[in-house]
Amino acid sequence: MKILKGITTAALMIGAITLSNAQETTTTSSGMTTKVPSFGVKGGVNFATISGDDFDPDSRTSFHVGLLGEFPLTDTFSLQAEALYSGQGFKSNVDGGIFGGEGEVEYQLDYINVPVLAKIYLTTGLSVEVGPQFSFKVNEEIDSDANNDGGDLDLDEAKDFDFGIAGGLTFQTEMGIFATGRYTYGLTEIIEDTDAKNSVFQVGIGFKF
Repeated sequence: MKILKGITTAALMIGAITLSNAQETTTTSSGMTTKVPSFGVKGGVNFATISGDDFDPDSRTSFHVGLLGEFPLTDTFSLQAEALYSGQGFKSNVDGGIFGGEGEVEYQLDYINVPVLAKIYLTTGLSVEVGPQFSFKVNEEIDSDANNDGGDLDLDEAKDFDFGIAGGLTFQTEMGIFATGRYTYGLTEIIEDTDAKNSVFQVGIGFKF
């Protein structure tokens, strides 16, 4: 149900942006229109951890994958909305921590992320993006044996919603293939009264239709 809720919310947000831009076209003196939206797919690697005064764990290596839509407003400025499944959390081999216990564990905290980004083109194909990210929790567990099927312990400690800020760079070829790097920092505590916030570096590739 949580996965369905997150996907539904993400789809509604992207749909709303699509509808709001569908009729916003610019007509030139020759009668041609500009500002054509484009859509695509993307995926890549996550290097995720949490930041905070009380805990400094190792990063968890996971993945992200999803859909995006870009809505040009001028020749050099666009809005881009995405819906991504994102594996986050951290890995720790330090006794104690925010959950207690001992030994190496992987805290798997997965979201449907919906970043809504202002996208500025610095030159042809090269853009910088920044904007808010809305995240909806779809999975939370501790895995004491991340490379095998066993060792999973389901949790429900983290908040269902996380808010953060995302920023990065993208280079896109004329064929629609692009590569991107992005850093996302959570502005809200993932668990109440822990000072623990999401921190994720993403490297990915994608294709726009």
